[in-house]
Amino acid sequence: MNRNFPITFLAILLLFVLSITVPAQNPPSIAADVAPSAATKAVLSPQVHASLTTLPEADTLIYINPQRILNEAAPRVMSEKDLADMRKTLAEINQFAGVDPTKVEFIVIAVRSRKPTADLNFAPPQLMAVAGGDFSADSVVALAKMASDGKLREEKYGAKTLWLMTIDPLVKEAEKNPFLKSFTEVGIVPLNANTIAVGSPGYLRAAVDAGEGNGRISAESLNSLLRDPSVLLSVAGRPFDSLAKSIGLLGTEANPRAAKCESNLGNFYAALTMDAANFMLRGAMGADNPDTAKVLNNLANGLWRHAMSYVPEKTGQTVMSSVKFAPTDNEVVLSADFPQQMVVDFLKSQMQPKKQDAAASAPATTTPPAKKRTVHRRRRRP
Repeated sequence: MNRNFPITFLAILLLFVLSITVPAQNPPSIAADVAPSAATKAVLSPQVHASLTTLPEADTLIYINPQRILNEAAPRVMSEKDLADMRKTLAEINQFAGVDPTKVEFIVIAVRSRKPTADLNFAPPQLMAVAGGDFSADSVVALAKMASDGKLREEKYGAKTLWLMTIDPLVKEAEKNPFLKSFTEVGIVPLNANTIAVGSPGYLRAAVDAGEGNGRISAESLNSLLRDPSVLLSVAGRPFDSLAKSIGLLGTEANPRAAKCESNLGNFYAALTMDAANFMLRGAMGADNPDTAKVLNNLANGLWRHAMSYVPEKTGQTVMSSVKFAPTDNEVVLSADFPQQMVVDFLKSQMQPKKQDAAASAPATTTPPAKKRTVHRRRRRP
């Protein structure tokens, strides 16, 4: 096994996990028929819920449930060999790094937009990933320090210690493209004994502040993202508010203005979950009023039917035809049920080589040229 593979894999995993620190500040509302029941709310453990309530605000959030994905979803769509290979890889990571990826209880990826600074230049968004579970956050930091070859530098912030690293290749590129300047540094910080965060240094500092009670995520935002804690993954966001913040509609860092974008238009929620027989997609998008919901519903249905006409595979068309849109009060609600076998067939069809590729990779069969027959003629005597 490649010695650097576990570190690379763990780094990717941590990036997903760390985003849990950044739930959306004002997540969208959702129709009643996609709200979780009282029974599903009990799926989220008190420890996980407590960790999530101490996260900072965000404009877009992705919540991932690794336990359900690894233990319930993966065995339904992967072959026994692929499952065995995956479990072997995870065991090797645990043996090498001392951190068991199967013990991760939640992963959140968060994005927050920023207001322009005093120079009125566009400010790129900040990213963060947060992960929590039955592992030692300090051990993860120690592993990151070892993998960085001493490039991580220490910074004290509040009661926490941040470990930051400059990405030298991006520093050179940022000299030509100022947009990249915000991505030239990345950091890692333990938020508590078993929760780690990775991402933009400014966002990590906000996560530390939120842990101390300042600028925490609102209950409304958290309820929007986790309306059904039993999901495999969910996403929630406010794209128009994010755009308004980025272009200075809500003011700048130096000159704040009162927020005036109070419409729910565009606010969205989507989640993937499963039951004994199906994978299920549920979601909704805010439409401001019932008339707008009907207009957007007609538009969504028309665009979806048009997109289906470009899908040549029958399996792909069957999957797309399962997606339904419907106007419900001030929202457009999305729903789809995919039978387990349909998902397996679709994944197999996507993984098989295309006929054109197979023909190109097949060895060329050439017929050797026929040998010319030499005819010897006798010369006539004069």
